[in-house]
Amino acid sequence: MMIHRLSDRPDLIDRVYEVDFNWPDFMTADPVMNAFFEQVAGAFPHLCVAATDASGAVAATGRAMAFTFDLPGRGALPDGGLDRAMVWAFSDRLTGRTPDTASAVEIAIGQQYRGSGLSHRMLAALRDAARDAGLTRLVAPVRPNGKHRYPELPMAKYITTVREDGLPADPWLRVHVRAGGKIRQVAAASMVMAGSLAQWRGWTGLPFDRTGDVIVPEALVPVPCDAEHDHAVYVEPNIWVEHALSDGVSGD
Repeated sequence: MMIHRLSDRPDLIDRVYEVDFNWPDFMTADPVMNAFFEQVAGAFPHLCVAATDASGAVAATGRAMAFTFDLPGRGALPDGGLDRAMVWAFSDRLTGRTPDTASAVEIAIGQQYRGSGLSHRMLAALRDAARDAGLTRLVAPVRPNGKHRYPELPMAKYITTVREDGLPADPWLRVHVRAGGKIRQVAAASMVMAGSLAQWRGWTGLPFDRTGDVIVPEALVPVPCDAEHDHAVYVEPNIWVEHALSDGVSGD
């Protein structure tokens, strides 16, 4: 397995979509992600990576972007999580600001390679790329992949759940902590997906016919439904994790 920086392999930029992201349908309704997500690899190739297997097929991808953290009105990791960081990154790129912070956008592992340790290597590669770019840290608005099993548990409580060895109970948070990441805070509104009730029925197959919270498979928290006004809005919390870039992280 070879891991390449996209700035070194521009031929892979258009191939990052060969890896199945396996997101539920409603996750495609975030307007900020829809505006910027597909531009990340081309705009920040020096911060993005792809893994290829022996046949040359793309086995995994990792995308990150960069923004200026030390600005008036910033200076703290935003409650707006991924959406806000994405707006900062593309705004700073447009205005020519010098970035100081990298933010991970996603790490996607091909189905056949999950559980192989490749996620650790991809995270290490993103960290190395950010360090080589002269940035001071890598942050990540982490979508904990076990939280959907406990949708009614507040995220602030979920992040305190640990195993006997003291590591997070959540598998994806555990990858970050093992790599030296520090859990900083909940990003309370990291992504926002709004739609009519007909749209939500199409995305989920659920009736969405009564006002109240709806438990949706793969959603991290309940989705409030307003039947009288014909809409439902899912506000997804993520978790800010910070990686210092002063020392190396070895892959596995």
